[in-house]
Amino acid sequence: MANSSAGESVASRIVRLLETFTTERTVQTVSEIARRSGLPRTTAHRLVAELAASGLLERDAAGRVRLGLRLWELAGRGSHALRLRQIALPHMERVQARVGEHTQLAVLERGEALFLERLSSPTAGANITRIAGRLPLHASSSGLVLLANADEEVREATLAGPLTGLAQGTTTDAGRLRVQLARIRTHGYVVAPGSVEAVSTGVAVPVRDGRGRVVAALSVVLPRDAPTSGALDELRRAAAAIARDFGVQPG
Repeated sequence: MANSSAGESVASRIVRLLETFTTERTVQTVSEIARRSGLPRTTAHRLVAELAASGLLERDAAGRVRLGLRLWELAGRGSHALRLRQIALPHMERVQARVGEHTQLAVLERGEALFLERLSSPTAGANITRIAGRLPLHASSSGLVLLANADEEVREATLAGPLTGLAQGTTTDAGRLRVQLARIRTHGYVVAPGSVEAVSTGVAVPVRDGRGRVVAALSVVLPRDAPTSGALDELRRAAAAIARDFGVQPG
């Protein structure tokens, strides 16, 4: 693709534009997109018009912009994340039916925990995660499991910091975090009280594919003082079932 005068490709500018949308910021004006992306206003207007014409973005009656269904359609075609979610979802539903709080599936993506699915009860406690939302690897139970089983390069980059605290229970000391990750690899799970929110406890286990590789983390979020052993048993059973299903799916 052609480069800008600053040497940035069109693809890079499109990515900057799309990344201004978040799970909380789903609709924006073109001026807001330009400001948040750091793109010149004329460039933002042109790219938005082109992306809207192809269906990757949509405009409402007021001219505000949102992500288009065409973007979702393309992302779903042959997506590894979609296949993982499809395999995991029936087992997540069983966990959710028995635990009754929040059940989540997350993957490692660009140094963060990206949440592919979340099932919640209407009466469940606090939980800040959202589908397609992200959390730092060191701060959530899912992220800790993913980090513990990640390549050494990813672990060391995270341990190098900064390790920002989301709540009082977030591990922000690199030495303590290193010990915690080793324990997770040994025991195959983590219980993280107050790591993301003071009132909640996250419990997570690794999810493996048919070849035994860790491809995701399966977690539940419980009230802070709730017992965790039953939820952990459910997660382990579900993770084992997902691994079996991966083994009979096309590679």
